[in-house]
Amino acid sequence: MPEASPATPVIILNAPQLAENIGAAARVMANFGLSELRLVNPRDGWPQERAWASASGADWPLNAARVFDRVEDALADLQLVYATTARPRELQLPVLTPRVAARNLADACAQGLRVGLMFGGERAGLETADIALCQAVVTLPVDARFKSLNLAQAVAITAYEWRMTVADEAPHPFRNGPPPADGAAMRGLYEHFERELDNAGFFHPPEKRPSMVQNLRSALGRASFTDQEVRTFRGVVTALSKGRGRVLAKLASQKAKAGDDA
Repeated sequence: MPEASPATPVIILNAPQLAENIGAAARVMANFGLSELRLVNPRDGWPQERAWASASGADWPLNAARVFDRVEDALADLQLVYATTARPRELQLPVLTPRVAARNLADACAQGLRVGLMFGGERAGLETADIALCQAVVTLPVDARFKSLNLAQAVAITAYEWRMTVADEAPHPFRNGPPPADGAAMRGLYEHFERELDNAGFFHPPEKRPSMVQNLRSALGRASFTDQEVRTFRGVVTALSKGRGRVLAKLASQKAKAGDDA
């Protein structure tokens, strides 16, 4: 099992129905650094083999999952718990987006508090009595025309937002690429390209040449070519210029032959 972060939210699934959803929730928990899973009255009992199949190797949240008969018992040792729901309730609780909730939970963890996120079952979500045991409601900004979200998807979104509080940048690339070409290499490319464009009569009318050159250099510069890419691009320019020469030579030959025939 990978080493878990010392303080992360507990994920509580209240009355989950499908083992596949429990396994998929464990999978996204593992993706985003969460490991403590609690189940309240899973419909088909526990353990369920289909959950491990759906976890696709993320076994540690399932292996250590704790099962409770009552929500109150599952939350007993937690000091800050948010309930996730898309349905308005009559309770007067703060309503947060997953992003704001994640920041609040991260702050609480930093203070040494035990925190959790509770999700309802697939059929009807959380009951009002369950939400009343929590300190705030987390709701996702889904389209009002279709608010229903798969259980594991809801866990994934909130777990992702949690992860962004501790790892808010993209991971390093698998292989560092070469650095951009230096100014001398780029200047050689510019001059080579412009020389061939001059030969082809591209810069017309002549008084517009400076602005056209500036635009070309700006576009090429934005590409941040590596040395290898500079060499490749210059090879392309050379190949095109030689091809132009062959075409001109062929035309000249055809013209000469036509003159001889006359």
